[in-house]
Amino acid sequence: MRSFLESLSIYFERRMARILLLGIISGFPWVLIGSCLNLWLKEEGLSRTTIGWASLIFAVYAVNFLWAPLIDRVRIPLLTAWLGHRRAWIFALQAVILTCLVLWSVAQPTADLSGVVAIGLAIAIASATQDIAIDALRIEQIGKTESESMAAGAATAVVGWWTGFKLGGVIALEAAEAFQGAGVEDYWQATFLCLGALVILCNIGLLFVHETAASERIAAQVEDDEKIISHLHIPSRYSRVVAWFAGTVANPLTSFFRRNGYAIAAAVLGFIFLFKIGEAFLGRMSLIFYKEIGFSKSDIALYSKGLGWVVTVAFTVLGSFLAIRIGLVRAMFAAGIAMAVTNLLFATMAWSDRSELLFATAVVVDDLTSAFATVTFVAFISLLVDRTYTATQYALLASIGTAGRTIFAASSGAMVDWLDGDWGTFFVITTLMVIPSLACLWAIRSKLRDMLAGKRVRLFGKESEEVAEGTG
Repeated sequence: MRSFLESLSIYFERRMARILLLGIISGFPWVLIGSCLNLWLKEEGLSRTTIGWASLIFAVYAVNFLWAPLIDRVRIPLLTAWLGHRRAWIFALQAVILTCLVLWSVAQPTADLSGVVAIGLAIAIASATQDIAIDALRIEQIGKTESESMAAGAATAVVGWWTGFKLGGVIALEAAEAFQGAGVEDYWQATFLCLGALVILCNIGLLFVHETAASERIAAQVEDDEKIISHLHIPSRYSRVVAWFAGTVANPLTSFFRRNGYAIAAAVLGFIFLFKIGEAFLGRMSLIFYKEIGFSKSDIALYSKGLGWVVTVAFTVLGSFLAIRIGLVRAMFAAGIAMAVTNLLFATMAWSDRSELLFATAVVVDDLTSAFATVTFVAFISLLVDRTYTATQYALLASIGTAGRTIFAASSGAMVDWLDGDWGTFFVITTLMVIPSLACLWAIRSKLRDMLAGKRVRLFGKESEEVAEGTG
């Protein structure tokens, strides 16, 4: 086990700076389809229910594993040779997001709501697809058996994601407020053009992210293809097509179950699906709640985005240390309980008079517990993937986690309307939503040691007893 200073030194490695940038690139699109789109529609007079259902565009994050195999195997002409396999995909999809911002800059929600949401959907698809390549590129920055570096990388990625989301949100909200104060009628549209400049800067930074050679991964994929061909009894002209399809789509999705056993794998997937549903219900409606109780865009930028970013960055790093020291399973139990109880602070806000101190307190505590939950969750699923199919398997696990909190959370606005705007009761309900996931985690706690044996990962505060050379 490393000393404290040795563990801390991991965060100052050059590869962590690259992982930080990848996190920023991943988090920024959520500003566009989350914060900006929600407030834009709210200020155009649309209902909470409509805004909630518009957030169904986030559902693409829950199914991006379906096309993740293609991201693992398909090369983009010219770009792949210039930038490398992973970076080529990220660069191309960033160009799609930039184009969508330009289209939003000339759109009007009241005149063409479906068109605005369709552009938001295109951003979501591009973002969810680039996340496949980003997560694979992040994981491939770390060696297969470097579990502490993986936890540090997960923390750094989370810090980057929240930096892209929080500071990107500060820039977006302050820009919109400034344009509105200057009398610009279409102030959100002007804001989108400013945000396009940030996309361009991210792409410039991407050029400095190192990408490891893909030869080992390609060789392993070809070997799998040859094994499939050897078992096929069909003409050779068809066998390679069938083998490619099976190796690209079937192998990555079935490998997780074969390696871990179907019962254990299914139980783990159940926990991943349920873990952050309550947090998602709160998050989907939080900006609408802040506006309805009287906070301005600048207030939200200061407290929810600016102050929240500082807390998130600090506790993401501390949370990764805690996860290493007490073990991932204990850390996930603690994070789940803390994350749920925090929602009661928002219920207190709803049942109290407007208070900036209470607002700041709720935001700080919520971001603290959310950062802890996220870094333990990312480290956990990062350790489960097979390096032969990094992009596909991480996308599969992350998508299952996203499914619950995006598909179900789309009904959050309808729930608040059904409660006649009783925000306090809404937040109490979100507190109770964590119980099924923790029950699932408790049921599989003894199985996790077998799943992660050989990766030198601390599960329950002590190192796994069995240590193998690698996993892939």
